[in-house]
Amino acid sequence: MEGRVVQAIQDEYPDDFAWCYGCGRLNEDGHHVRTGWQGDRTISIYQPEPEHTALPGFVYGGIIASFIDCHGTGSASLTLHKKNGHNVGDGVEPPRFVTASLKVDFLKPTPQGIPLKAIGTVEEIHPKKWKVYTDVFAGDSLCAKGEVVAVVMPDTFLQT
Repeated sequence: MEGRVVQAIQDEYPDDFAWCYGCGRLNEDGHHVRTGWQGDRTISIYQPEPEHTALPGFVYGGIIASFIDCHGTGSASLTLHKKNGHNVGDGVEPPRFVTASLKVDFLKPTPQGIPLKAIGTVEEIHPKKWKVYTDVFAGDSLCAKGEVVAVVMPDTFLQT
């Protein structure tokens, strides 16, 4: 399995938007989920920490939900950025997304100590609304499926 996504959309987010606990590169305590391309699908890889335990030997479901959430919004950003004619690393700020809905189906217990891989398929349902279907694997085992509806973050989102 690949160990790390090299060209991640999260690297392109401006500093004001890089603090997310799941995917923010500036959040020292966060998970630092990174989303990139694998062919025509998206990919993120995450290694749960020992403290992310539900029961001994298994990953807490909230970590898996968080992983699917950030993979979904990153995948939507990556896809719209590409649709707009850009690539990660070209110096153009990508669109930023927030989660409108998150659905997770846990298919089997997810073992601890194995990197998790999220593979996403993205569907445009409106120019500002995208649906991302995600499969989460531990090794070759499909452990969870998720669906994220992500919307382009409104300009007023950070205004107080």
